[in-house]
Amino acid sequence: MTEEEQILRVCSAFQLRGEYRSYETITYGHINMTYKVYFFRDGEIKDYILQRLNTYVFKNPVEVMENTIAVTEYIRKKIKETGVSAKRYVLHYQRATDGEYYTRTEDGGFWRCSRFIDDSVSFLRAETPEVMEEAGRAFGEFQLYLSDFPVEKLHIAIPHFHNTVMRYETFRESIRADACGRVKDVLPEIDKCLEFEETATAMYKMQRGGELPLRVTHNDTKCSNILFDKDSLRHLSVVDLDTVMPGLVGFDFGDAIRAGANTADEDERDIKKVSVDMEKFEAFTRGFIGAVRGSLTANEKKSMALGALTMTVECGMRFLTDYLDGDKYFHIYHPDHNFVRARCQFALADDMIGKMDEMNEIVRKYCEE
Repeated sequence: MTEEEQILRVCSAFQLRGEYRSYETITYGHINMTYKVYFFRDGEIKDYILQRLNTYVFKNPVEVMENTIAVTEYIRKKIKETGVSAKRYVLHYQRATDGEYYTRTEDGGFWRCSRFIDDSVSFLRAETPEVMEEAGRAFGEFQLYLSDFPVEKLHIAIPHFHNTVMRYETFRESIRADACGRVKDVLPEIDKCLEFEETATAMYKMQRGGELPLRVTHNDTKCSNILFDKDSLRHLSVVDLDTVMPGLVGFDFGDAIRAGANTADEDERDIKKVSVDMEKFEAFTRGFIGAVRGSLTANEKKSMALGALTMTVECGMRFLTDYLDGDKYFHIYHPDHNFVRARCQFALADDMIGKMDEMNEIVRKYCEE
């Protein structure tokens, strides 16, 4: 069966109406396979997003979809209560012929389908402070909409996802196993990762100690996971909700900074180009804190900049762990891709340490407005 034939079968399972026209592969994103499909109906093109979930990463995909539907419907209700149509501001998932929000294919594939939000665009990264601020506002509003959601009702999509203590244990296990014989070639990077351990595990330990509350968190707050209006560039909807689960708001803030305020690409080989763009840091902080500050505790406000450093170190450790394990988790495009990614994250973390006082001061300024 060709790829297109399989896509057509999945479209049929989701009862997509109209005349099929074409599909395209969406190439960004490290985890799932994503396609955009086009149907002609009622005199116009209707487009949908199909995704095949990576069940190596998401061991319980049904629970992932239960989380996704619970959160999107909660946000939809909140928006409708304001008297505004929610059509463009939250994802709408299609039901399959059996009534579920997913379907399975004969090869074991687990698929879902959502309507594409009309006249929307997404960006791999925020190229300007204006887009960065709007991204901050989008994720801040996402937090605000869900600030009273009963977090205990969510499944854990990926156990211990931001458990940095366990991440370090797993990292050490990968070093000991040395499954691909790569340890000898990355000793400086291993030492660098271990150097960050005390700081990178602090927030997780604070949560375990009751100093930081668990909230509904997105856990993948890249700019590419926001849809913007194509004309005004105002944010419309936060997307890619696979990793929605209980977490720390500082981790959502921090991962967005890690991904969006780097002066270089995530896989930049020349680490001299890597640093925190403080203009973008402030822009995102202004948007995010401006939306959510009224619902934050004092400790949450103080931990935002630390969240950026924590997520950067954690991501670098995950890339390096995957490299040692044989590149099983992240999509790679060349043999040392995960190694290059890890070096870049550790360089960014070093720069954050040097700018931590400035970052904390910016967060404090917008928390006090």
